[in-house]
Amino acid sequence: MDQPSEPSSESAENPDNLDPRDEQIRLLREEVEALRAQIAGEVDVVPLDDKLVLQAVGIYRYHHPLENAAAYNDELRAISESIAVIVREKKAIVKSEHFTFNNSLAQGRKMTNDLSRLMLRAYNAESDNAIRSLREGNPETAIKRINASRNAIAKLGQMMEMRISDEYHALRVREIELTADFRMKQQEEREAAREERARIREEKRVEAELRMEREKLDKERAHLERTLSLLAGKGEIDEALKERLEEVGRAIEHNDFRTANIRAGYVYVISNPGAFGPGVVKIGLTRRLEPRDRIVELSGASVPFGFDVHALFFSEDAVELESWLHQEFADRSVNAVNNRKEFFFVEPTEVRKALLQRVGNLLEFTEEAQATEFYQSLNSWPETLRHRFAAIQPSD
Repeated sequence: MDQPSEPSSESAENPDNLDPRDEQIRLLREEVEALRAQIAGEVDVVPLDDKLVLQAVGIYRYHHPLENAAAYNDELRAISESIAVIVREKKAIVKSEHFTFNNSLAQGRKMTNDLSRLMLRAYNAESDNAIRSLREGNPETAIKRINASRNAIAKLGQMMEMRISDEYHALRVREIELTADFRMKQQEEREAAREERARIREEKRVEAELRMEREKLDKERAHLERTLSLLAGKGEIDEALKERLEEVGRAIEHNDFRTANIRAGYVYVISNPGAFGPGVVKIGLTRRLEPRDRIVELSGASVPFGFDVHALFFSEDAVELESWLHQEFADRSVNAVNNRKEFFFVEPTEVRKALLQRVGNLLEFTEEAQATEFYQSLNSWPETLRHRFAAIQPSD
């Protein structure tokens, strides 16, 4: 009968008779969890780069400029396929093939394979969460998250020479950038679609106004012609009626011109110091027969005070004139991202000079904003609120 062997030094150091391999895996998993917690705490520690600085002031730069959202969608599908191929080919994570465990190369390979799957799953989970929580216009934070995850895995797997491959990491970074670009492009297209619908509604409204105005003018002309014909039959002449008939004829010609020429309209220059502060104007155009109706709409419930009109200038090519003014002050656009917005950090006097340079003659231009409602409200506010608007006080 075999005699019981003396307890080995290893058994003496491990009184619970735990499998050393299981114990090492447990310790590695604890380190993984500790590093995950560290990753979460390090996300906001990395210094901001140039793109993040631009985004902080509302300027988004596309990482991969494409024509439309559909093109980004196609590119994202291609990225997903490439990611799947690399994972299937086991190229997503790099690991040592010569790591031994218990002096066994086979056991060492099994351990590295098990841990590599665990590490890759943790990295992919972090990447997917970063994409799901991606805010529009801010991909840099998500990229920092997966960079931190990759660094943590490299640190944890240093002994086994384990790390996320450069090729796989580059794909996941590109996936984040394309997702951010895709969402921003979607937002731009939605806004462009809204503006296009608004433009079509405005054109239909103008067409209806012009049609009703033409019907009214036709009726008046017919009435004047009948009256003048009756007077002529009696041998009488009414100069006032003849002048009015000529005025109506000119109005009909103008109406027909407006109907045929969709580029004709009024360029307006307006401001609202109570809503947007001093030195900010809106430069736009309207094809309305009565352009002030458009100003009244803009002065609706979306702003606390009404707009003041500095200029209403009729142009046979209002579209070109408006575009020229926007280009003239493009470097002072309030919205540096969306060039369809029409607000500029410009004094009304500067717009007046630009218009004089372009059209040569202005019949009417008001340089000072009345802002009656705003200044009356300002005087009724408590001092704690009034001091905020000290810079907008009307000049004496």
